[in-house]
Amino acid sequence: MKHNILLFLFLLLTALSSQAQEKWDLKKCVEYAMEHNLQVGQADIQARINGLNLQQSKWSLYPTLSTGSSAAFNTGNNQDPATFSRVTENYFSMGMQLQSSASVFNFFSKKNQVLANSWDYAAAQANVNKIKYDIALSTANAYLQFLLAHEQEKIVELQRDQTRTQLEATRKRADAGVLPELSVTQLEAQLAQDSSNIISAKGNTQRTALSLKALMNLSADSSISIDTPPVETIPVEAIADLQPDFVYREALQNQPQQIGNQFRMAAAKKMAESMKATMYPSINAFANLSSNYLAFSKRPYYRAIITGYQSTGLVADAGGGVLYDVQSPILTKGDIEGYFKSSSLASQLGDNFRKSFGLSLSVPIFNGGNARINYKKSLLNLENAQLQTEQDERKLKQDIYLAYNDALVALQKYEAGKKAISANSKALVFAQKRYEIGALSIFELISTQNNLLRSQLENSINRFDYVFKMKVLEFYKGKGLKL
Repeated sequence: MKHNILLFLFLLLTALSSQAQEKWDLKKCVEYAMEHNLQVGQADIQARINGLNLQQSKWSLYPTLSTGSSAAFNTGNNQDPATFSRVTENYFSMGMQLQSSASVFNFFSKKNQVLANSWDYAAAQANVNKIKYDIALSTANAYLQFLLAHEQEKIVELQRDQTRTQLEATRKRADAGVLPELSVTQLEAQLAQDSSNIISAKGNTQRTALSLKALMNLSADSSISIDTPPVETIPVEAIADLQPDFVYREALQNQPQQIGNQFRMAAAKKMAESMKATMYPSINAFANLSSNYLAFSKRPYYRAIITGYQSTGLVADAGGGVLYDVQSPILTKGDIEGYFKSSSLASQLGDNFRKSFGLSLSVPIFNGGNARINYKKSLLNLENAQLQTEQDERKLKQDIYLAYNDALVALQKYEAGKKAISANSKALVFAQKRYEIGALSIFELISTQNNLLRSQLENSINRFDYVFKMKVLEFYKGKGLKL
């Protein structure tokens, strides 16, 4: 038993250790952000709402069916719901009905409503993909910013180590009287500045990590290990394969924003047709089945007594011009002859069963102008969707050309930066040799060293900026980012 517990603890610690050492590379960060970002979740909920609207509009094409029942205790003078005669007694009544109605013809209003909702649903799904693409691009940028901050942190750490080494060598030479104490003081000031730069660089690294975790919807206090591969290992398409005209044509076919706009235009067109149909007559079929039941303790029936006769206003021709007045007997209630009780539930439901069915025609004549105004609004919505599509396409083209130009500039700056690093590296080597023989002051050496540091920091910015600009062009192609 003890060995099993130890084995379990070992496996648990191994799993936790493995999880803690798991690296978050660019691909994993982007995929996790696309799945868990709150904006994506909100867009997905809206898409599901549109899906329910579509389902509801489809169900509206089918006949409606409803049933109901009522029960009441009646007292005093009431109308018998079965015979419709006036009675003064206490009784219990119950009614049941089954109703159905169906649209026979409505100038395709409902059908176009279904089509409009289907396009709206497709547009909402395209919007989910658009937000995922946007989050992917923002996450990739945040990841690259983290790599940039991490690399700059290493550069300033290397600068500090070089300054510390120079300080140790200079202190020895100053103790030997070869160099003045001022050289030591200047290097100590430079070392303090380098340490301050490291603190700033570490703070920037933490800040970029927080931005990345926010896009991934991770808690700010969560602990993750972000992979820091060399930027050269991040796949980037050749700029020759990302010419702006080609990227724009691809974007029109693949960008979720443009696909969604086409869906929204189709939805607006069908909605206009649906609104137009509401101005025309519609035919509906209906059917109704009902029955009722009446329960009372007992109801008396009386002996009829003739107390006289009264004229009915009618005459009978006996022939030969002889006419007789037609009279009717005057009846009054005599003694109670007996009582009868209400029939059983089954017999009353059968005896009182009623059914009706038919067609109804509804012709809109005047309803405050609602139908016509709604139709005109739908036409304006269609026109607005067309203008929005045109505006988005123009902006897309402009953004693609700007992104291509930015990528070219970033590439040129990166290539120029490499030459600057090479030149400053050679200058530092010569400066160190001259400093060692006393031909160069410590101030000039520090200045040369700082020139190399600035060129390294600037070139790291240019390199990551170039990679990101290329990722933007990949994004505009609408086929995802190469991770």
